[in-house]
Amino acid sequence: MRRLLAAAAAAALVVVPLAPQSASATAVEAGPGLRPAVVEARTIGHSVQGRPIRAWRLGEPGKRRIVLVSTMHGDEPHTRTILETLRDGRPVRGVDLWVVPTYNPDGLARGTRRNARGVDLNRNFPHRWADLDGSYESGPRPGSEPETRAVMAFLEEVRPRRVVSFHQPLHGVDTDTKDRGFARRLARALRLPRTSLDCGGLCHGTMTMWFNHRFRGAALTVEYGTRPSRHRMAVQAPRQLLGVLGAHRARR
Repeated sequence: MRRLLAAAAAAALVVVPLAPQSASATAVEAGPGLRPAVVEARTIGHSVQGRPIRAWRLGEPGKRRIVLVSTMHGDEPHTRTILETLRDGRPVRGVDLWVVPTYNPDGLARGTRRNARGVDLNRNFPHRWADLDGSYESGPRPGSEPETRAVMAFLEEVRPRRVVSFHQPLHGVDTDTKDRGFARRLARALRLPRTSLDCGGLCHGTMTMWFNHRFRGAALTVEYGTRPSRHRMAVQAPRQLLGVLGAHRARR
């Protein structure tokens, strides 16, 4: 019975070639009972302990490309529900959307901010990296962690117009960023206050800083509170996000 189930699951995966073909595994998850919104799925890398880091493509390739990232810190688990809901619902129209629900799978498994080597992944990027210790341990050098390198390579390849990085628990949208107009619209749509996230002077080597420095697109940070309701994460926020991105769900 187990062999039959495994064979059926494998048969439901339709392999789609890329141009150029990515080194990562690429597949569409489609068919009855699977994920109709997903047009491409990749393992973009692995954590220190070998857990896969997965990226899911939704929407319509060729439209404006957006990347959403969550759970960079393992003790901030709630916002990944937003991205998983987008992934697991009806097809998305009007945007080329990638979601990375769990950036730090080792930290999530341990319930800790940092990865399995004790590094804060949001202090490990090359732009304005500094040697930090304690809760913000930045690693022995810029880009030292496999999770960081995986996300850097992924963003280098897909080159999105915008990146939204979801965190907790500071409750606000950082409007002191590259595209302030979009940040203000996002804050209004998500019903979060506008804020300036200066990390208490310890904003070194963050993903959004690195992306904003390196690419034409714009990256920003969204912070929810400590314990946002499941209804907000699974129902309200996905709908609000699609609205501000100019996207919508396909009709049944």
